[in-house]
Amino acid sequence: MRNSSRFMRMIRRSLLGAGVLCTALAIGTNAQVETSTSVSSGPAKKVIKVERGTVVHVAGNNVVIKAEDGTLRDFNNVPDSVTVTVDGKQLNVHQLQPGMTVERTTITTTTPNVITTTKTVSGTVFNVIPPVSVILTMEDGKNQQFNIPKGQKFMIQGKETDAFGLRKGMQISATAVTEVPQTVIAQQIKRTGQAPPPPPPPDPNVAVLIIAVPVPPTPPPAAAAEPTVAQLPKTASSLPLLGLLGVLLCSLGLGLMAKRAFGA
Repeated sequence: MRNSSRFMRMIRRSLLGAGVLCTALAIGTNAQVETSTSVSSGPAKKVIKVERGTVVHVAGNNVVIKAEDGTLRDFNNVPDSVTVTVDGKQLNVHQLQPGMTVERTTITTTTPNVITTTKTVSGTVFNVIPPVSVILTMEDGKNQQFNIPKGQKFMIQGKETDAFGLRKGMQISATAVTEVPQTVIAQQIKRTGQAPPPPPPPDPNVAVLIIAVPVPPTPPPAAAAEPTVAQLPKTASSLPLLGLLGVLLCSLGLGLMAKRAFGA
């Protein structure tokens, strides 16, 4: 008897649970969520930046450009897809030449946008925890919890109420509007260039004087000179020698005269 009564109580509980579930499914056919999003744009702001320079050196995918203020700027690993419009032709980095003038124009457009999302919820109140959250029975038969924003109002049979006026089984609808600012930045880059000008032609009115300078022939190598005997420079004359000779002759004459005198 005890087992049979216990079994009957289990059947009753199951039937009661099924009845509650069926009721929830029946109520949930009236719930739905509608969401719409719109984007509103404000006035766009454009900033144009122009940079000019002259190509100084090109080596592979590396370029050195001298800016207008005289500074040198290195552009390393320039992709081949980056081109410069010169005389209507698209030139890549390998076709640039020193002396070319290049110009880069950057157009930056800033547009302020506001993304507005409107969500409308309607359904049957299954449970409410004011003013925090509410559980609504959705049209698919499932219960879904929603957080209640501060100051949110609900429409019940054409009358407005807050979260504290909600009761289980009420048919309600609520609309939540959120606005999220967003800034969209777009850039457009244009690259143009100009080939270096050719050298000016010579002026026919200016005479050009050409002077031919003869180049002297290269002399043959000189033969080796024979060695010469070094001579002493002549620093004395013959006058002292003649004077000495005269003195000797006079002495000799005087000696002969004295010999004759004594010999007589």
